Amino acid sequence: MMDSFLGQAIIYLSAAIVCVPVAKRLGMGSVLGYLAAGIIIGPFCLGFIGAEGQDVMHFAEFGVVMLLFLIGLELEPTHFWGMRKYVLGLGSLQVAMTALVIVSVLTLMGFTWQSAIASGLALSMSSTAMVLQSLKEKGIGQTQAGRSSLAVLLFQDIAVIPVLALLPFLALQAVGPADGEQGGALAAALPGWMQASSVLCAILLVIFGGRYVIVPFLRTIARTRVRELCIAAALLIIATIAYLMQLAGLSPALGTFLAGVVLANSEFRHELESDIEPFKGLLLGLFFIAVGASVNFNLILNNPARIMTMVIALVVIKTAVLLVLGRLFKLSFDQNCIFSLALSQVGEFAFVLFAFINRLQILSESWADTMIALTALSMTFTPLLLLINERFILPHFGTLEKAEKEADAIDTAHPVIIAGFSFFGSTIGRFLRASGIEATILDNDSDRVDLLRKMGFKVFYGDATRLDILHSAGAASARILVVAIDDPPISYALADTVRKNFPHLAVIARARNNPDAYELLDLGLQHIYRDCLDTALRAAVDVLVLLGLRRFSATRAAQNFIKYDEAALQKLAPHRHDEKTYISNSKEQILMQEQLLAYDRQIDHSLYDHAWDSAQLSCAINSPDD
Repeated sequence: MMDSFLGQAIIYLSAAIVCVPVAKRLGMGSVLGYLAAGIIIGPFCLGFIGAEGQDVMHFAEFGVVMLLFLIGLELEPTHFWGMRKYVLGLGSLQVAMTALVIVSVLTLMGFTWQSAIASGLALSMSSTAMVLQSLKEKGIGQTQAGRSSLAVLLFQDIAVIPVLALLPFLALQAVGPADGEQGGALAAALPGWMQASSVLCAILLVIFGGRYVIVPFLRTIARTRVRELCIAAALLIIATIAYLMQLAGLSPALGTFLAGVVLANSEFRHELESDIEPFKGLLLGLFFIAVGASVNFNLILNNPARIMTMVIALVVIKTAVLLVLGRLFKLSFDQNCIFSLALSQVGEFAFVLFAFINRLQILSESWADTMIALTALSMTFTPLLLLINERFILPHFGTLEKAEKEADAIDTAHPVIIAGFSFFGSTIGRFLRASGIEATILDNDSDRVDLLRKMGFKVFYGDATRLDILHSAGAASARILVVAIDDPPISYALADTVRKNFPHLAVIARARNNPDAYELLDLGLQHIYRDCLDTALRAAVDVLVLLGLRRFSATRAAQNFIKYDEAALQKLAPHRHDEKTYISNSKEQILMQEQLLAYDRQIDHSLYDHAWDSAQLSCAINSPDD
């Protein structure tokens, strides 16, 4: 009875609900709780799920597939480019140095050079799921250690592509799929070099298809304005790409990662993230349960000293390499400890890589099982190592970065909420207060909050993107939210949260430039104010006045320009991802604006245009001719 889908779901969820709160109560974090739950309900203990963990790993692979889609979806090119020094520098050095050391050790143990290289590359990877979840729970994701860890993990995620392409070249002979396995059948029948070529072709097809097929397809679906259909279309794309990669002999997880990267470049990224985000934590939890249940304890008990020695040696090697690199990139002692221990395990990609390595017969089945056991055990040790570091090492050595300040208790409720109180937001706030309108002000920069309080402003410290903070600020009863945040991605997240939870709020949003404005338009916002637009036009008005034009005429022309430019912004937004169409439409809109302004100039406003020119009126009154 419990072998049914619902029975298995009850077992998984019950184990999580029991074990995770206990682990968190003991200060060990939810990741270790999920792992313990998997071990308890797995084949070795209660035996509720899986036969020696094989059935569980199919479920775990599904978790990895969805997780990698989310990782790819968050891999925005601009964000990646800003981190390029650490991603390409620190990340590449970590993979290369770790793999080199492990390959040397495996070669001394009698491995062939092919199996040593393949295993070394697989073992050099770390667990994106475990590291990011652990750092997030401890509130250190934005520290130097957290950012460095993210950079290394991003490089590792990308490095899997060339590693998977390299493995067929290391194969001793091509091997077909197992009985009943259909995926990869086409690639498996080919020689090694043709398998590698099919891998590269599949990757290129996904990249170019994303730009010329996938995004236009999603735009067509989006016009139906049926949310469920849009999600179904995205899942269809994910499944299709995963199947394509499987036919090429690669893992479906890699295919969905590429699908996420492709969609990260589209205007649908934020919508997909918000739709899938509620399932992200649950999928991660089920993945960790599956990892715990997949540990082959029979293999470990048959050779406990050997297996544990290998696990410890592996963790020590990876930690030592990371400590050296952290020192090279000038991480402080405490940050370097967190960085090195957080990445000391082997990652979820190793399950995929070792399965592929075993199918290609680069590594024997017994050694492949041993490597998978090492991977699972190393992941199990990571939360314990971080806990030991937090409890016993860091309190005695170094100084941690300043802990995140708790959000303030908000005791006021006003019709206007201002999120972000730098120059842009503070100007709005000062003008509203001078006009007799009070506003609830939020800012997530504690130093700025302290300074503004000294200047007499009632500013509350808190992250406006958090739903509980918005409720405390009175968003349910407020009328207007002013988004004046300096960081565009945070502005997008806030606007999306408000749209979903407080649809009655009128949102007035700041945009640094046209691309930022396009993102906000995609979220359904109508009141968008671009930095420097009004300031630039005010300067342009003064230029016209100095050239002899009446101020009223120049100001009216500026107001018309804003009106025409706002209309052009709406028309250009749908074409911004197609450079050729965008340029063509931009030229058309610019020409139209110039023609409209030229038409305005032909109208004779001279009868009333002197009304604003107080200086001119003063001269006229004091003129002896009048």
